[in-house]
Amino acid sequence: MDVAKENILSSRPLSGIIYLRKIRLVLWNLFLITSGSVICALAINGILIPHKFLSGGFVGTTLILHYLFPFLPVAGLYFVLNIPVYFLGWKYIGRRFFLYSVAGMVIFSLAVLWKPFIIPVQDKMLAAIFAGILSGAGGGIILKSFGSAGGMDILSIILFKRFSIRLGTSILVLNVLILSFAAYVFSMEEALYTLIFLFVSTQMLNVVVYGLSQRKAVHIISPHWEKIHRGIMETIQRGVTIIDGRGGYTGQEIQMVFTVISHQELPRLKKLINDIDPRAFVVVNDTLEVMGRGIGNQPRW
Repeated sequence: MDVAKENILSSRPLSGIIYLRKIRLVLWNLFLITSGSVICALAINGILIPHKFLSGGFVGTTLILHYLFPFLPVAGLYFVLNIPVYFLGWKYIGRRFFLYSVAGMVIFSLAVLWKPFIIPVQDKMLAAIFAGILSGAGGGIILKSFGSAGGMDILSIILFKRFSIRLGTSILVLNVLILSFAAYVFSMEEALYTLIFLFVSTQMLNVVVYGLSQRKAVHIISPHWEKIHRGIMETIQRGVTIIDGRGGYTGQEIQMVFTVISHQELPRLKKLINDIDPRAFVVVNDTLEVMGRGIGNQPRW
C-alpha cells in the first residue's frame, strides 16, 4: 500500500511537467497564429485596400465583395465564408488542426478589424511587392503553427497531404479563377498587380514554411569512409547509411556514405570531409521533403 502511494506521489510532478508543456505548446501556437494574422492584416488594411488591390483565396473573394458592396465588412465576410471549409479540415486533416484553425479564423477576422495606418508606398509595383512580402511572411508564420487562418490554407493543406503539392504552388494555381474574374469585373491592370502580389506572397510563404528548414541529402565516396562516417555521427550527430557499390570504370568495390543534414550543418560537414580526405567525391542535393524523427522537415498538421 505504501509503495502504491509512493508511486502515485512520484507521478504527480511528472504529470504536472507534461501539463505545463502542453500549455506552453498551446500558447506558442496561438502566438504564431496571432503574429501571422497581424502581419497579414497590416498588408490588407495598409496596402491592398488603399491601393484597391485584390488578393487570392477567400481574402480575395471578400475584397471583391467589399469593393462591389462597400457596406459589407471584410472581417465579417471572411468569417462567414470560412464556415463550410472547416468541415473539410475536420474530415481530411484532423481534430487538432480543426480546433487551432477555428481559433485562427477568429483571430484573423479580429486582426482585419484593426486598421493601424496606411503604409506610405505610392508606386503600385512596389506596393504589390511589399504587400506580397508581408502577406507571405504572415501566412507562413501561421502555417508554422498547428493550425491555419482558414480559407485557401485548408484546401492547400489537403492537397499537400494527399498529393504532396507545395502550399504556395497550390494557392497560386487556385487563385487563377479569382484573378480571371477580377480582370473581367474590374480591370486587367488591377489583376496584373494582384498577380505580382500573389507571386511574391507564395514565394515568401514557401521560404517561411520550407526554406528555413531545408534539408540536404549528401552522398560521399572516399576510401576513408569509415572515418567520415564516424565523424558525422560523433561530431554532427546525424544518422549515416553505408551503401555498397562498385566503380563503373575500375570495377573496384566501394562504400558510399549517405546522410541527410540541415542547411546550417552543411559547412561543418564539408570541413569535416575536407580535413579527412580532400579528394573525396561529394554530391549534395536539395530535398523536397524529409520524413522521419529528428531530421524530418514536414509541417506538423
